Amino acid sequence: MKKPLFSKEFKLAIKATVSLLIAGMGIMIALAALVIAFISADLSSIILCAISGLILPSLLPFLWLKKRKPYFICWLSVLLALFITCSVAFAIEKYNESITIDVTPNINVREYLPFTEDSKIVKIDSKTLKLTDNLPIIDGATAAFPVYSAFVHAVYPSTTTLYDMAFRYNNTLYGYQALARKETHIFIGAYPSKEQIEYAAECGTTFEYTQIGSEAFVFFVHKDNPVNSLTTEQIKGIYSGQITNWKEVGGNDEKIEAFQRNKGSGSQSMMLRFMGDTPMIEPDTTVISGMGEIIEKVADYKSKSGSMGFSFRYYVEGIIQNPDIKLIAVDGVAPTVENIKTNAYPIVAPVYAVTYEGNPNPNVKLLIDWMLSEEGQYIIEETGYVGIDN
Repeated sequence: MKKPLFSKEFKLAIKATVSLLIAGMGIMIALAALVIAFISADLSSIILCAISGLILPSLLPFLWLKKRKPYFICWLSVLLALFITCSVAFAIEKYNESITIDVTPNINVREYLPFTEDSKIVKIDSKTLKLTDNLPIIDGATAAFPVYSAFVHAVYPSTTTLYDMAFRYNNTLYGYQALARKETHIFIGAYPSKEQIEYAAECGTTFEYTQIGSEAFVFFVHKDNPVNSLTTEQIKGIYSGQITNWKEVGGNDEKIEAFQRNKGSGSQSMMLRFMGDTPMIEPDTTVISGMGEIIEKVADYKSKSGSMGFSFRYYVEGIIQNPDIKLIAVDGVAPTVENIKTNAYPIVAPVYAVTYEGNPNPNVKLLIDWMLSEEGQYIIEETGYVGIDN
């Protein structure tokens, strides 16, 4: 009888060693998944990692092990660890969802519609201008929606509804694109970005600007942040990456999470103008697509008080009104209406009625002139913006 190449004991030792290696690998993967859970809270990648690298390979020893009970106990322990890991990841994921509002759009426009009884807009019936036909197609930025909706209520026919031919809401990014393509007649909002002006030029369009009001460009932090004021140079230092900890500007020893907006948004374009020649730090996970969402992120950024954001004063105080954030003074001056009127606050942003050269609608000029009239300025100021001196 031919002697076997390997003894029975040797084979058992090999099988035991392989089983331990597989079990050890499973534990390592489970621990790695736990780390991933706390860093990214990406539940789907953890489950995929577990199935491909742990569960399926670790089942193979059951096919040839004779003493399965010890291995089964070990396997069950690893599976339990995986279950706990996934539960933690799921809890973190749900928590992040709970502190972030999905803002699409990031203003509830139904609360600011014209010709509705419970609308929050300023309601007047114009005595000096009533448009019945050839209505200018009016559009605007998110923060300006209550203003131009009130314009529509005062001047347009009561049958006008949102998204009909004359009344649009596209926000700054898409609103300027529509104006550049001459799909709308008037855009209400902040000054466009360099890229938006270049896109208009590509479309053969030259924007024309009429200032109809003023607004403060503001910075806000979590209410528990002890910092109440920053200089313009300190803000530029934060958003250029030169200042990274709040203790450098009189706050707690905590990392600064400086949120930005998406490219082409009105507030991001304003921020770039504020920074001037100082380059902004390249964002990673701190870009926020919605105006409302950037406020929610700062209000509760994973239980940290080290976050910071920017927007326009009326949007923060008049529309969102989140009690967990506070506006900070800039160069020691608070962004109040009085300080905006006197230009004491250092970052005042004009609000424009933007049209384009050669606009064919004769009612465009009539409407813009009316915005500068006593009635138009009343709407602007009662909404929460600052009017201009005629």
